[in-house]
Amino acid sequence: MRALAILTAVFVGLACAAPDSEGAAQDVTQVEVLDLVAAPDGPLLLDVRTPGEYASGHVPGAVNIPHDEVGTRLSELEPYRERGVVLYCQSGRRAGMATQTLREAGFENLRHLKGDMAGWKESGLPTEP
Repeated sequence: MRALAILTAVFVGLACAAPDSEGAAQDVTQVEVLDLVAAPDGPLLLDVRTPGEYASGHVPGAVNIPHDEVGTRLSELEPYRERGVVLYCQSGRRAGMATQTLREAGFENLRHLKGDMAGWKESGLPTEP
């Protein structure tokens, strides 16, 4: 019985980490994001919050395209189709919607900042105004 519980927990964990049928992106930690975007051919860090939220503080190096504009601004994201995009918002909901929009446009290399902006701030990591 205990072995079954352990296997179930492992499979549930794997299912949560992988993209699902609705297009969720794999979570990456804050440390992983710092390493990814520091690479010269790294992914785009995309803040999908409102311009006001972005101006009040964002992850260093992030580009702001509000989640409801992603579909009309795909040409700006095209250079990152292969390199990848790491998305975040305040709590995850809008990043999920933007991820779905990008998946529908054929983007496959998509990741999500675990904890979003709330987690970033909670960790005491630096922000840019």
